[in-house]
Amino acid sequence: MRKCALLVAVLALSACQIVHRVSDSAAELFGDEVVARVGDHKLFRSQLAEYIPAGVSQEDSIGLAQQYINAWAEELLYLDMAEAQLSKEEKDVSRELEDYRRTLLRYRYEERYINEKLDTLITDEEVRSYYEGHSDKFLLDRPLLKARYLVIPAKSRNLKTIKELMSSDNALELAAADSLASTAAVRYADCAENWMDALLLARELGTDEEAMMKALKNRFIEFTGDDGNLRVAYVADLVQKGRPAPLEYCEDRIRDIILSTRKHDLVTGLERDLLNDARNKEKFVIY
Repeated sequence: MRKCALLVAVLALSACQIVHRVSDSAAELFGDEVVARVGDHKLFRSQLAEYIPAGVSQEDSIGLAQQYINAWAEELLYLDMAEAQLSKEEKDVSRELEDYRRTLLRYRYEERYINEKLDTLITDEEVRSYYEGHSDKFLLDRPLLKARYLVIPAKSRNLKTIKELMSSDNALELAAADSLASTAAVRYADCAENWMDALLLARELGTDEEAMMKALKNRFIEFTGDDGNLRVAYVADLVQKGRPAPLEYCEDRIRDIILSTRKHDLVTGLERDLLNDARNKEKFVIY
């Protein structure tokens, strides 16, 4: 792809040389100021101004201008060097450009074909069926947790009450925990509705995953941080490392997999149908 991009760049630059000369002549005719030059190539202030967004500070505009000028100069220096050093045969990129053209046309047609034919509706049953048939693809490298956690002064008189409330399943008691923690705790978060990677929770608590999991006892994680504040987490649910991740955690990934599989099947079917149709109509014959 990088080679193709370079080929297109060379073609575009070569094809635009005449246009650039006309533009340069027009710019000079109307008194546009030259801000940089590379050999016979000139960069005018009006061209540079098109690159600088409106409303940026003077300091930022100077930085952007320098960035653009350097990129402009580097591109032209490469082009001039290539033109001077490469042989006529080496500068002939017609075959590569034709290959790239064919690849690009094929890609665009496939993209349109997929957009027209792809069924994007994926039912919950399809997701569940895929999950149950491919559970080995969703084995966890780290534990997943649903948790509520807080950072609170170790000597807080509200600590015991908040711990009791945050471990409840009652909506009113959970609301009370949130309310009390808002004034008594340094931080409180209820993430018990969604699965969280253990590594993320460990970062939130200011420790590493291994130390955090070792501190888990009777659904509570509790330890003192470097700042002297107590870290407390209540683990409402847990899936250990090595087990399949829950379906709800994998659902978006499964939908992407199903869509990708459908796209692949469409392209494979298109290739097969084109060949078969061409053979039947004797447009494709092997001698």
